[in-house]
Amino acid sequence: MTAICLVGIGKIAVDQHVPAIGGSADWELAATVSRAGSVDGVQSFTDFDQMLSERPDIPVISLCLPPVPRYDYAAKAIAAGRHVMLEKPPGATLAEVYALADMAHAAGVSLYTTWHSRMAKGVAPAKAWLADKTVTGVHICWKEDVRRWHPGQDWVFAPGGMGVFDPGSNALSIITEILPMPIHLRSAELFFPENRDTPIAAHMQWTQNVTGDFDWRQEGPQSWDITVETTTGTLSLHDGGARLLIDGNEVAAGADREYPALYDRMAELVKTNASEVDLSPMLHVADALTLGKRNVVAAFHF
Repeated sequence: MTAICLVGIGKIAVDQHVPAIGGSADWELAATVSRAGSVDGVQSFTDFDQMLSERPDIPVISLCLPPVPRYDYAAKAIAAGRHVMLEKPPGATLAEVYALADMAHAAGVSLYTTWHSRMAKGVAPAKAWLADKTVTGVHICWKEDVRRWHPGQDWVFAPGGMGVFDPGSNALSIITEILPMPIHLRSAELFFPENRDTPIAAHMQWTQNVTGDFDWRQEGPQSWDITVETTTGTLSLHDGGARLLIDGNEVAAGADREYPALYDRMAELVKTNASEVDLSPMLHVADALTLGKRNVVAAFHF
């Protein structure tokens, strides 16, 4: 088993990363770094530099921090000769992730920009089914309750936090994976609470008749759906990609293995010092923030 250090012990780390590592035959959670969180039975640090110095035996770092501070941690880890795994979105900007990729290549270590929704059970068969199809239209409906999934986490509304595009990048990671043709953004409407710096909702229009509605104010049932119309039938993904239907017939459904699958892939990359850096979902976010018409809506408070 390979020793790994988990940095940032917040909700996503506790809910997803810790169980995924614990259930893997490839990994041993050897240390954590966090200002407040820890994992029972695992050595904990509050200082990343101290961990790098005292635990040279840990070759892999998984960063679960918010996007803004992630670059500095990743750069230090790479400089120390460690392989690095980045929670999505992989950074606060495109340029900094490209810089990390160059650093990792020069250092001969692996860098993995993870997109967990691509590992959902319905995504790979959806991609295969669409490969030879002519797509006539796509609609994304990605609406959830920020209070449920990011309770009290003000960083998501701070510059670099990406707002609704934090969960929205999950949908963008799926469409950039499954669509058989390229798309680019033509227009966007962004909705900013009057007291926040990032959008709480967005409507987007791409080429190829692709549209998307994203909203962080959805109460009750949550919506993580993508519908793809083709000349030969309709494909739909639900529950964030876990369920696949073709012409209304269930094709794929199953238990969530998104994060275990990410760690399976990281193990493969580390064995060969290979990297996997895909920023295509972030390109659409950057384009939305460039092209988007800003609308101010009511203040938001947790």
